[in-house]
Amino acid sequence: MRVMARRVVRCGAGLILGTAAAAVELLFALLAGVALLPVAAWPKGRRAVLRPVLAGARILAELERGRLRMWLDLRVTPAYEDVRALRYVACHWALGVLGGVVMLTAAIGLAYGTFGVYGWLLLDGIRNPGSLVLGSLGGFFLVFLTVQGIFGVVGLEGQLARHFLGPRHQEELERRIAELSASRAAVVDAVNDERRRIERDLHDGVQQRLVALGMLLGRARRSQDADRRDRLLGQAHDESRRALDELREVAWRIYPTTLDEAGLRAALETVAERASVPVGVEYALAEEPEQAVATVAYFVVCEAVTNAVKHAAPTRISVAVRAEEKRMYVSVRDDGCGGANAAGSGLFGLARRVAALDGSLSVDSPPGGPTLVAAELPCG
Repeated sequence: MRVMARRVVRCGAGLILGTAAAAVELLFALLAGVALLPVAAWPKGRRAVLRPVLAGARILAELERGRLRMWLDLRVTPAYEDVRALRYVACHWALGVLGGVVMLTAAIGLAYGTFGVYGWLLLDGIRNPGSLVLGSLGGFFLVFLTVQGIFGVVGLEGQLARHFLGPRHQEELERRIAELSASRAAVVDAVNDERRRIERDLHDGVQQRLVALGMLLGRARRSQDADRRDRLLGQAHDESRRALDELREVAWRIYPTTLDEAGLRAALETVAERASVPVGVEYALAEEPEQAVATVAYFVVCEAVTNAVKHAAPTRISVAVRAEEKRMYVSVRDDGCGGANAAGSGLFGLARRVAALDGSLSVDSPPGGPTLVAAELPCG
C-alpha cells in the first residue's frame, strides 16, 4: 500500500510538471507555426527557420525525457531525429492538458472527500450531516477514479514517447538481430571455454592422479618385498580414492545432478555447504525457474563464491535470488578485499553465459571490498 501511494504521488507530480511543460510546448508550437508559415513555399528560408525550431524541439524533448525517467519511470532512448522531436512536442501538449485536468479533478475529489474533517469549522454547525457524508463519499470515489486516470495518462505518455522518440520498427529489428548474433557468438564461445576448462581440469587433476596411481601399481608389481608391496598398494588405494574425489568434483562443476533432482534452491544450498567460509542463501522464488535459467543462475553463484573464497579471503558471503516482473535477479556479495577483475576469464565467461539468455551481469568490486556480482535473467 505504501509503495502504491508513493507511486501515485510520484506520477501525480510528474503529470503536474507535464501540464506546465504542455503550456510551454503549446506556445512553442504556435510560434513555430507562425514562423514557418510565411516561408513554407521557400525552401531556403524554410531551412533557415527550421534549424532553430528543431534545436528548440530537441531541448524540449530532452526535458521531457528527463521528466518521464525521473517521475514516471519511463525510459526513452536519446537516439531520435530532431524532426521526430518536433512532432512529439507538437502532439504532447494535448496530453499534458489532459494530465492537468486529471490532477485538477483529483484535487476537487480530495477537497470534497475531506470536507467532513474541516467543514464544521467553516460552517455554523452541520445542518445536514447526511449530505455531508454523501458528499465525502462521492469525493473519495472521485479520487479513486482519478487515480485510475493518472495511471491511464502515464500509459499514454509512454506510448506517445515511444511512438515519436523510440526506435522505428526497422531499427528495432536491426538492433534485435545484432543482439541475437552477439548472443549466438557468445554461446559458441561459452561452449568452447567450457570444453577447454573441462580439459584443463581433467589434465591437471584427474589425469595426474591416474598417472600416479599407475606408477604406484607398477612399482608394487615389480617389488619383491611383501611389506613394501603392501605399502605401495595402500598408497595406490589412497590415490585412487583421491582420483575419484577429483573426478566427482569435475563432474559437479560440469553440471550438478542436484539441480535436476531437487531444484535450484537445493543446488545453491549445496554450494553453500561445500564452501570453506559461511555462505548465507536468501531464496525468494515462488516457483522453480526454467532449466536453462536455473543452470545459468547456479553457475553465476558457484563461480562467484569460488572466486571470492580463492582470491578475496572473505569472512562471509551472501547469496540472494529473487524474481520481479518476469526477471530473476541473482546477487553474490562478499566482505573480502575486493579488486575483482570483471574481464578475467571466469567472470567474463559468466557474462557470456548470462548474455546468451538475454541477461546482464555486473561486477562491483572496489579495492578493499566489498564485492558484488549481480546477474539479471529473464524468467517469464
